[in-house]
Amino acid sequence: MSETPVLEARSLVKRYGRVVALDHADFELRRNEILAVIGDNGAGKSTLIKALAGAVKPDAGEILLDGQPVQFRSPMDARDAGIETVFQNLALSPALSIADNMFLGRERKRKDILGRYLGLLDRKTMRDEARQRLSELGLMTIQNIGQLVETLSGGQRQGVAIARAAAFGSKLVIMDEPTAALGVKESRKVLELMLDVKRRGLPIVLISHNMPHVFEVADRIHIHRLGRRIAVINPKDYSMSDAVAIMTGAMRPPEAMAA
Repeated sequence: MSETPVLEARSLVKRYGRVVALDHADFELRRNEILAVIGDNGAGKSTLIKALAGAVKPDAGEILLDGQPVQFRSPMDARDAGIETVFQNLALSPALSIADNMFLGRERKRKDILGRYLGLLDRKTMRDEARQRLSELGLMTIQNIGQLVETLSGGQRQGVAIARAAAFGSKLVIMDEPTAALGVKESRKVLELMLDVKRRGLPIVLISHNMPHVFEVADRIHIHRLGRRIAVINPKDYSMSDAVAIMTGAMRPPEAMAA
């Protein structure tokens, strides 16, 4: 019997007026894998990911987490269920410190009377835990945990966002274009971070247009076209050119070839 997927979607439908963004789309994330999701612009992959992250409510179909049906009314519902998403804009507050960003929306209150009745935050605990999380992922280039995020490089900011997701994601992490707008060196660090997160037991959904990055880290590649999944390929068995050809319709997907 095959293992139950961590996250699964069956026949998702989402319409915006006459535009069909999801046309009975399927999805499956297995344990201990990096699953890349690729597709041309307008293919519906962003709507699929938003549905899985709780930002979009499908018109039909079902989403299952560890084999159990779930209904996310908001991204907070998905977060509470253990799904952390690193969006392309990172959702970081530049004017706040690294530690404050790590615990944004999850601030720790002091356990004494000042915390219980006045809501004072336990900043020392948050700083110590933020430093530990960053160190675990090898982000030792960030020396001062009280440093403002606006003073960090693009790669360091991405590192903070990934560390936050890995710290609080108990089921999986979704990463939306994590290496976009980064240089070669910083992109390399982000890819290493992703592999490290996977080694720590968290499966990852990677949305990316960067084919070399996809083929370097992905265990499987979900190809989305015209609002639905048309193929899932193993990057060891196909070339980047094959993936692009399937994605654009220039090459029949493997299922069609076998038919």
